[in-house]
Amino acid sequence: MDNSSDPQPHPGAIKYSVVVPFYNEEAAAERLYGRISRVMRHIAQPYEVILVNDGSKDGTAEILERIALADENVVFVDLRRNFGQATALQAGFDQAAGEVIIAMDGDGQHDPFEIPLFVRKIDEGFDIASGWRVRRGDNLLLRRIPSRAANWLLAKVSGVNLHDFGTTFKAYRREALEGVHLYGDMHRFVPAICARLGANICEVPIKNIRRASGRSNYGIARTFRVAMDILTVRFISGYLTRPLHFFGKWCLLSFLAGGGVLGYLAVRKLVDKGFSIMRMHGPLLTLGFMLVVMGTLFLATGLTGELLMRIYFESTRARTYAIGRLVRKDKGD
Repeated sequence: MDNSSDPQPHPGAIKYSVVVPFYNEEAAAERLYGRISRVMRHIAQPYEVILVNDGSKDGTAEILERIALADENVVFVDLRRNFGQATALQAGFDQAAGEVIIAMDGDGQHDPFEIPLFVRKIDEGFDIASGWRVRRGDNLLLRRIPSRAANWLLAKVSGVNLHDFGTTFKAYRREALEGVHLYGDMHRFVPAICARLGANICEVPIKNIRRASGRSNYGIARTFRVAMDILTVRFISGYLTRPLHFFGKWCLLSFLAGGGVLGYLAVRKLVDKGFSIMRMHGPLLTLGFMLVVMGTLFLATGLTGELLMRIYFESTRARTYAIGRLVRKDKGD
């Protein structure tokens, strides 16, 4: 088995890469691999299955390694510790050599026999096919209602009309993921990030299978992280290349409000020489100065963001655009 840690993809040689992160899923791992293999053999295109162990504390790593040693179509990626699902997916994406990359959870809640539904949508010309759990069997108060609220808010914030951002079950054209780097809990928002570059996105209705064993690694506690990520997605989708436009609006509002307050107090003082600003409107004066200081901070933050944005794009050569087609006449014609 190749123990190299460096990505060595060869695009074109493999049609499909199925990336599956695992964390403490020894009861589901082998069965899930078997179902994925049957489906991919039926599709009858060159494929690979990338099994990523995200620092499991049970026997998951040993099971995945044994599978990789027995099947030449399997790549086993063993992370040194638990980095989280987004990082595990990124590790799998970095190793993927396929033209189409399919991501799914390793807990058995995604049905591999639905992979052809995603493949069909990609063949129709979509860049991303995102799973949509139409009928969920989760707890109503703790999972379904918060999920619906978060999905509605994400759709409004990102401008991407999806019903279900939360599921990992998605298929991507390889080029759609170029320049996308996952961290935190951002794996849920890849469609929103890719939409900024004009990715063509559709939804695929899927089943929501209850876990056969083990317990979910998600819960109501992640609500706060999701809320923070929503703010991040909003900023990335709308202001990544122009942060001063975001902070500049608040800078202008703060300056106008603070200037208005201070101007009003100055006029009162000029008109009425006996008018004591500190005695009669001390809090209002303080508010005016605070608003001006806040405006200055917003301006400084926006300018800093502009500098960081330019450093990021110029040093990493990340693109601010995406090309749909490139047509050039040969010089010999």
